[in-house]
Amino acid sequence: MAEHHLLTRVGLVRIAALLGLAVWGIVAAFATISPDPDARELMLANTSTLETLDLRPQASLLPAPATYAREETFSSGDTLARLLQRLGVSDADTRQLLRARALRLVRPGSTVDATVDASGGLINLSFLVGRDALVTVRREAGGFKVEQAAAPLSTRVAIKSGVIQSSLFGATDAAGVPDHVAMQLADIFGGDIDFYRDLRKGDRFAVIYEMHDLNGRPVRSGRVLAAEFVNQGKSYRALYYAGPDGRGGYYSPDGKNLRKAFLRAPLEFSRISSGFGMRLHPFLNTWKQHRGIDYAAPSGTRVRAAGDGVVRFAGRERGYGNVVILQHWGPYSTVYGHLRGFAPGIRRGTRVTQGEVIGYVGQTGWATGPHLHYEFRIAGVARNPLTIAMPSAQPVATRDLPAFRRYAASLSARLDLIAGTNLALLE
Repeated sequence: MAEHHLLTRVGLVRIAALLGLAVWGIVAAFATISPDPDARELMLANTSTLETLDLRPQASLLPAPATYAREETFSSGDTLARLLQRLGVSDADTRQLLRARALRLVRPGSTVDATVDASGGLINLSFLVGRDALVTVRREAGGFKVEQAAAPLSTRVAIKSGVIQSSLFGATDAAGVPDHVAMQLADIFGGDIDFYRDLRKGDRFAVIYEMHDLNGRPVRSGRVLAAEFVNQGKSYRALYYAGPDGRGGYYSPDGKNLRKAFLRAPLEFSRISSGFGMRLHPFLNTWKQHRGIDYAAPSGTRVRAAGDGVVRFAGRERGYGNVVILQHWGPYSTVYGHLRGFAPGIRRGTRVTQGEVIGYVGQTGWATGPHLHYEFRIAGVARNPLTIAMPSAQPVATRDLPAFRRYAASLSARLDLIAGTNLALLE
């Protein structure tokens, strides 16, 4: 029995010793690991702390704007009430504006800008009318005040180029060139290029022109400053230059005047319905010598003076119907027949300049349809204006050539750059 107790006591001592060694090993292990600072940082890094944040969404939002600026276009078939509604104008202000007829000058296509407050109250409204006139409607005590003044337009230079596929207007439309600029191109190069018969697919053009903007928005195009037209491989260049007297024109880079003394055709765009020479007269039904060129065009189309001159006759004359006869310098005169009417101020003795409107296409006299009968006479004898060599206008004066060359160098360099770009694209 004593022996049994002794064995038990020895066993307990052994177990206690083993447990002590285990505990010492654990302590030793911790004593070995815990001094490592990287391990301590790792343990801290992996510790997550949950914290509740007091979020206040309203404090982070910007305050509502006090005013709103809007822009809308008044379209064909639109109403002023719908336009004002799109602009955010309140019903009360809309009724007041319509009663006061403050917007009676708005036309289809007009862009209208408006500033309204948060409740829809109109602060101001503006739109363009006529040529560069700005109408402004402003709120004043008890109503609205309407003012009209010259629009504060800014001018920039635009550069475009294109390639002819079928027509000049088709190419300019594809290149985003305004119609007014396309018309100028036809006028500038009309003395050298017949845009009805001479155009070929692959002809190309480059043009530098003015654009007038209002508050960064394009309003209208201005004058062509420089242009190049390559027709059937031949290049024609034009540079606009105004001399010391303020009179401007288009010249070649060497100073020659591109304006001929006479236009090839007195209509901007039309088609020839009857040429120069013998023909079966459509009204008399007999063969007669046709001493002019007939241009078919819609009634009312503007007819331009072919050159500077004085009105020798404006009235009605037998088969010509309403006719204008201009006397130019030297032996030259021109005749414009079958007009519907005359431009204001056109009467005997009136001085006109090349390109000035003198009348409108009609069907008066011996005419079976609306067209212009145009004659070009030298010493009273009718000549074919499409085949004779037209005299040129005066070149840049010798005393002005140095200034012209300095001015032309910059524009010519831009045209060179555009031409190089075009060639690279074509290749």
